[in-house]
Amino acid sequence: QVQLVEFGGGLVQAGGSLRLSCEASGNIFSIVAMGWYRQAPGKQRELVAGPTSGGRINYADSVKGRFTISGDNAKSTVYLQMNSLEPEDTAVYYCNARGRVAEYWGQGTQVTVSS
Repeated sequence: QVQLVEFGGGLVQAGGSLRLSCEASGNIFSIVAMGWYRQAPGKQRELVAGPTSGGRINYADSVKGRFTISGDNAKSTVYLQMNSLEPEDTAVYYCNARGRVAEYWGQGTQVTVSS
């Protein structure tokens, strides 16, 4: 089993920046890949940034050039640097981990961008 906890959400003005963190614990060695998703009220959960099967990072078109995903394997942590935030980025952001036989989700962290 894997547990994921997100940090760093909050309220920020348009044009500002936030850095989200996701710490993984438990059976760390079962994790194959980690990524970030988000879900706005009334909308489907969407991929924000994450690795493809080919090893490349896939970003949502709406965040490309503004968001950057990175990780620290030694700390079992993945980050999402969000710059030039827009009101449309307002959503609950979720950390996701894909394991050998299961998929795991964090509790989510709220990001609100005011205009």
